[in-house]
Amino acid sequence: MKESPQTKKLEEMLRSGKLAAGGFMGKDTRHVWEIIEADRSQVERSGYDCQQIAERMTELTEQAKPRLSNWVKLSQGIEASCVDFKGSIICPWPHPAKSIKRITTLRRTKTQQTIRWTDLSIHLIAEHNFFEGKGSAFRIDPKELIDFIFET
Repeated sequence: MKESPQTKKLEEMLRSGKLAAGGFMGKDTRHVWEIIEADRSQVERSGYDCQQIAERMTELTEQAKPRLSNWVKLSQGIEASCVDFKGSIICPWPHPAKSIKRITTLRRTKTQQTIRWTDLSIHLIAEHNFFEGKGSAFRIDPKELIDFIFET
């Protein structure tokens, strides 16, 4: 199937470093729609949907925001921290969404295992079902994320 000019432009934007260092695709050679479909299937098997995941990520970020840069206990064995950076970042899809540059990190206190996301990550998951390509700086494996955020 021939790629539309809009899809080709989106793919180029996701692979470039114009918006985010290293782009949103990392070293993933799959087409953006293949990545989205593979992750969507994984999410579907979990019994959740992307909207529920994004809502939970937002809830956890909101809990950590008041103690900016400090760890906040969320539940037995899980804590979170938020760090804000100056400015905002726009969504690579062709619409006017813009996100604050903020990174939220969850940590299991027993194992020190962490998972992190940006406010843009939440938007990409909620609006585009996109968890980013393998090897990108903020790629989140859907199963790992679901296990982490719904355990707290």
